[in-house]
Amino acid sequence: MSRTRTTAVALSLAVAAGAGLLTAPAASAAPAGTTPHHTPSTCRGEGVDPDARIRYETDIMIKAPLATVFKLQTDVERWPSWQAAVETMERLDSGRLRKGSQFRWTTPAPPTTGTPATTMEITSTVRQLQHGSCILWAGPAVGEGARIDEGVHLWTFRKVRGGVRVHTVETWTGDQVESLPNATELLGGGLEAWLQDLKKTAEARAAGHRDAARD
Repeated sequence: MSRTRTTAVALSLAVAAGAGLLTAPAASAAPAGTTPHHTPSTCRGEGVDPDARIRYETDIMIKAPLATVFKLQTDVERWPSWQAAVETMERLDSGRLRKGSQFRWTTPAPPTTGTPATTMEITSTVRQLQHGSCILWAGPAVGEGARIDEGVHLWTFRKVRGGVRVHTVETWTGDQVESLPNATELLGGGLEAWLQDLKKTAEARAAGHRDAARD
């Protein structure tokens, strides 16, 4: 995976958690090759910004237990261990991740038309969380000469035959990000890469547990 694409993951995360930079179509459908999802695009009745010009959604099948996948995604302090684009991570509260929890993290951002290469600092606030089912977070991403006013990121998890269907949708808003080219493309690349990292890590962990159980 290229460094730029990996960075995009964090950027998309960033926004959702708040981050990223670039614009394009008003919305995007799930890319070719993904399986149509049947997951409600809300968490406890809340979702992403319906009026955002920059939006991308996609999903993936992961062959691992639901508990494994959900823990990986919500144990935010360990994101740097399986996502190369997450450089630093700090929980701003303690205890189990829950509604109102906050975390601050950084990710490198490549240069774009009108903005230099920089490090984005993202402060994310969990808006909703239902254990084993969904999580919604939002926040701004700020770097040198670059800013996303708000990114909103929703993840839903559904147990299916053979594993878990993970669906994600994210929106970005802000004058600067909406004025740059190819934002939706960048956001989409980031989300697709993030899902692949989540799949690879969860499936490897599940395989390790199965091997240990056989010994």
